[in-house]
Amino acid sequence: MTAQKGAAFLLKIGDGGSPVSYETVAGLRTTQMSINGDTVVVTHKESGGWRELLSGAGTRSVSVSASGIFLGSNAEASVRAHALAGTLDDYELSFEDGAKVRGRFLVQRLDYAGDFNGERTYALQLESSGPVNPVGVPS
Repeated sequence: MTAQKGAAFLLKIGDGGSPVSYETVAGLRTTQMSINGDTVVVTHKESGGWRELLSGAGTRSVSVSASGIFLGSNAEASVRAHALAGTLDDYELSFEDGAKVRGRFLVQRLDYAGDFNGERTYALQLESSGPVNPVGVPS
């Protein structure tokens, strides 16, 4: 297994069409994805002192955070519009090896910052709503 480039870890937003087309949220410097899961404990007297978990139970969620330089792209404008409206949209995370995950996300947080003689930057936090599915997983 070889190392993969961080620059190829891209966040894309859906265009609202059917079928959905995705546009890269431009200017990203960092992108992070966290897969979270709650467990359901089913330990009982006959577990021999070991904790037992119920497979496939509980809730799962995906959190995405990203930050970068604001370039004023259409994709960035869509993210901002969804943040202000509090609406869900389709997003895709793609990786260098061709693997992708897609799902509906809510913009949980969107921050802008800028220095007098520097670039305008932004940071965003997305939280999944519903299933997040792998697409095009390489073999």
